[in-house]
Amino acid sequence: MVYAAVAAGSFRRYATYRIATVAGVFTNTVFGFIVAYTYIALWDERPHLGGYDQAQALTFVWIAQALLATAALMGGGGLDDLQERIRTGDIAVDLYRPADLQLWWLAADLGRAGLQLLGRGVAPMAVGALAFPLALPGDALTWGCFLLSVLFGVLVSFALRYLVALASFWLLDGSGLALISGLACMFFTGMVLPLRVFPGGLGEVVQLLPWAAILQVPADVLMGVRSGDGLVRGLVFQAGWAGALLALGRLVQSAATRKVVVHGG
Repeated sequence: MVYAAVAAGSFRRYATYRIATVAGVFTNTVFGFIVAYTYIALWDERPHLGGYDQAQALTFVWIAQALLATAALMGGGGLDDLQERIRTGDIAVDLYRPADLQLWWLAADLGRAGLQLLGRGVAPMAVGALAFPLALPGDALTWGCFLLSVLFGVLVSFALRYLVALASFWLLDGSGLALISGLACMFFTGMVLPLRVFPGGLGEVVQLLPWAAILQVPADVLMGVRSGDGLVRGLVFQAGWAGALLALGRLVQSAATRKVVVHGG
């Protein structure tokens, strides 16, 4: 119940920033229109690029905007606070809590992601559906599988960001690594272009990396590109990366917290 309370508290915390949420919805929507018209021009020249028709390409744009804050596709997502607490030494207080450090921050991140999905995910997607012909499913089962896929994607995203934050135990300032991680996330999730568009061997490799589980797989699930055995393989792919990265995070956490040194204190 402790972690449920942490998740609920995180949800309420982000819900208090109503103006920031509205500003985020506006930004996501405007950026969605810019990218959508760019995709229209691209798919007019190259129909069925990456195996998508134009409606699917536009759907990918708005799914990306819906998950931009939910899955923290540009990094951060609340784990900046953990990075700062490690830098200042306040992490020592966290380690005294009768709760697991990783599960505590995971619960907080899930609460944040839930609020962002409702607050900054639904509205841009709705606007996109009204303005463009999107390839959205009409059955509840596909939507349910999509939400499950989004959950797995958030877990993978958290696990990657948690590893970056833990690096601050060995670095005086982890902001540079966080910036590199954010750029890698934008590129390898498909935020810039769907991973299916990448040519040749590069396209095959990037779809095997953990970042593909954050956006590319959920988008393909919602658009019906993954169905049947493909759907199962996609969910297993996500769950596998989530489990592996969370386990790696526990190993790094164990190594980092054996001895905590506060710089300058």
